[in-house]
Amino acid sequence: MRDSTRRLVVMGISGCGKSSLGAALAKALDLPFTDADDLHPAANRAKMAAGQPLTDDDRLPWLAAVGKVLAAHGGIVACSALRQTYRDQLRRAAGGVTFLHLTAPRGLIAQRLAARQGHFMPALLLDSQLATLEPLGPNEGWTLDVSGSLSENIAAALRLIDGPS
Repeated sequence: MRDSTRRLVVMGISGCGKSSLGAALAKALDLPFTDADDLHPAANRAKMAAGQPLTDDDRLPWLAAVGKVLAAHGGIVACSALRQTYRDQLRRAAGGVTFLHLTAPRGLIAQRLAARQGHFMPALLLDSQLATLEPLGPNEGWTLDVSGSLSENIAAALRLIDGPS
């Protein structure tokens, strides 16, 4: 039986593995999964594809859509949620949201972005994402270094989420 009350946002900069890890966690925990990239308006996608960082105004309707999904379905959402104010907006929309912030060294993220094909977010926006990123505050969730393999990262994330056994 799915837990419709669990709301976890797998967050971080582009290229950290939010979508891959989030989908794997959703499968392991039998929860619905949503990739917030799929909720971006076409104008946001076009702007990023052109190498232009999004503004807070660009993000507002997108974050509202992400919040609606979390409120309606719960589960796991892969969403950058880079700033505290964005995370606050998601919590206001959906209540008890916990965040799993994925981190890795800049060089590794740059390699992943360079190897990625078919994504609207170009590698040249890495520095703007890093400049925008605000670390999690107290009681927002967990931070996980995802420098390892996907299977190692999934295991580590599950240990954090499920707590000590």
